[in-house]
Amino acid sequence: MRLHTKLMLGISIVIIFLGVVYEYTFKNIMESNLEHDIGTKALAIAETIASMTEIERAFQSENPAFIIQPIAETIRKQVGAEFIVVGNREEIRYSHPNPERIGQKMVGGDNGRVFKGKSVISESTGTLGPSLRGKAPIMSGDQVIGVVSVGYLQTDIEKEVSAIQRKIFITTMIILVGGLLSALLISLNIKRAIFGLEPNEIAWMYQEKHAILESIHEGIIAIDTAGRITVVNETAHRIMNIPITTILRGQRIEDIIEHTHLLDVVSSGKAEYDREFMIAGEVFLANRVPILDKHGEVIGAVASMRNKSELSSLLQELSHVKAYAEGLRAQTHEYSNRMYTLLGLIQLGSYKEAIDFISKEVDVAQGFIRFLMKEIPDPILAGFILGKISLASELKINFSVDRESSFTDVPVDISRDQLVTIIGNLINNAFEAVRENRLEDKKVSLFLTDLGKELIIEVEDNGGGIAIENNGKIFQEGFTTKNIHGNAGIGLSLVNNTIERLGGSISFSSKLGEGTIFTVAIPKKGGKLNEGQPEY
Repeated sequence: MRLHTKLMLGISIVIIFLGVVYEYTFKNIMESNLEHDIGTKALAIAETIASMTEIERAFQSENPAFIIQPIAETIRKQVGAEFIVVGNREEIRYSHPNPERIGQKMVGGDNGRVFKGKSVISESTGTLGPSLRGKAPIMSGDQVIGVVSVGYLQTDIEKEVSAIQRKIFITTMIILVGGLLSALLISLNIKRAIFGLEPNEIAWMYQEKHAILESIHEGIIAIDTAGRITVVNETAHRIMNIPITTILRGQRIEDIIEHTHLLDVVSSGKAEYDREFMIAGEVFLANRVPILDKHGEVIGAVASMRNKSELSSLLQELSHVKAYAEGLRAQTHEYSNRMYTLLGLIQLGSYKEAIDFISKEVDVAQGFIRFLMKEIPDPILAGFILGKISLASELKINFSVDRESSFTDVPVDISRDQLVTIIGNLINNAFEAVRENRLEDKKVSLFLTDLGKELIIEVEDNGGGIAIENNGKIFQEGFTTKNIHGNAGIGLSLVNNTIERLGGSISFSSKLGEGTIFTVAIPKKGGKLNEGQPEY
């Protein structure tokens, strides 16, 4: 389908749709307004008649209808009402457009509130058909002696609305014809402006370029010689924490992101590869390459960026997997030892000792599990701690959870994976510290509490402690005092980064030869704690 055909068809559909919506909406508004105006008018007329002295006096005469009927009919003809009915407390009519119905009972059943002294607007069906009525009480002192009902038929309101609908329809048709002519002229002008290309051809070219940019996992930013952005992909938007809906094209690169050095590349014409720079506290690696025209002149520069912390995220996931695997292996090994002990007691015929051994193990295990289920009900955290206890048993480390611990009020918006990262790496660090300790009693303790506005995590060990000269280095990625390679120097860096993302703080206290205590505070609600310098 060609462009001008699509435009004509699309504009026609829009105009027809808007016309239908406009007509329906306007009809409802007009009908509502007419009913309100007519109801208000009817009520005003009813209240005026009810306050007339002649009407009140007529109720005291022997034949009220003789006086009220001429007054009511005169007023009805002047105001164009369908009926004006005056009735007494028993709802017996004293006036009606049809004189034969005078003396009969009023129809509609909507006089209840009027006889309580209230003026009302109501819709009801009477002898003349469905009508909109204004009703007012006739008072004699403080007593209601009768009612005045002024009504307009609903059919009259509908006729007036229909007349307006016809005008709206004619107007919509005129707009439709004008819209079709405008669509034809617009489509011809657009075709000339885009050199005869059809929209699907332009869209294909745009989608091809967009797909190429978005297929690249890295952020892409290109500038011209003046430093104005010419191309930026969605990955770059995410890296810079700028909504995709924000248009960056045409803005100066230095106003959006600092230290890109793209203008330096434009000036020098030399490419730069794997250069580190910071964005919002995160480290990125960038490649910067000049853009050359067919004559070899620099006409801009393009940069590709990738987050260096992706490696840290991968190591964090691997750390979790390793911790779970170690916990399962330790638990399996520990239970194997216990089964061999039980088997030996049975083979020796020491059945009483075997029963005592089983009872003791069950009591200890169930008691600790009940404690965890009560005070640390989150299954992820509780299961992780159980795994660490099994690992500690295999490593001959006395690992304990303080019985004053309580972690029952952990907000759901705090990631359990982040808490596992913090607790797991602190415990692993403590295990490594006490394993290097020559003391036979290697102790590590964990204390958790959620009292107050913060989550407190405390891990203490009786390892060798931290040297004063290393106090400011332990949270640096890659720093370690251990004589090993691999993932050493990653744990505390991951802990520190995770705590910063949660808006918390970490401090530690250490004495050489006595041990170390790490204390973590995480706010339960969003925001950051009042952070000072770390305590060493």
